[in-house]
Amino acid sequence: MIRITKQTDYGIVIASHMATDPERRFSTAEIAEETHLPTPMVSKILKLLAREELLDSHRGVHGGYALARTPQEIQISEVIAALEGPIAITECVDDSPGLCSQEAICPMRSNWQIINGAIKQALDGISLAEMTRPLVTERLVPLGGGETLHT
Repeated sequence: MIRITKQTDYGIVIASHMATDPERRFSTAEIAEETHLPTPMVSKILKLLAREELLDSHRGVHGGYALARTPQEIQISEVIAALEGPIAITECVDDSPGLCSQEAICPMRSNWQIINGAIKQALDGISLAEMTRPLVTERLVPLGGGETLHT
């Protein structure tokens, strides 16, 4: 099973919640209360998203966190990468050479790279703005060779 972590799931919930009011500065406590998520986890996620420049952090009485760009300009793939690292379904598609001992002789590597590219492309195609509303029930996902997958 391929699954994102709870932290990343919460990160997408938090970022999507912030996208519903993109001009607002949110405190950690407000986000935790409004999303019903644990305050320590919210705090950790906000710091990670700010470190990756997806959020701006403001200090002071009227401080808090705000989206660094418009919700339309922030892709779900960026949120995932900020919290999980590069999107790589297997070690051989990660940009770090030498992680897989079979890398040089593996006949599956190019196939995994194509699959990973399709997943990344799908995640690149969904913005925070889209996450604030239901996605279209059927989306077309381009496959190699001019085919399309209806999802």
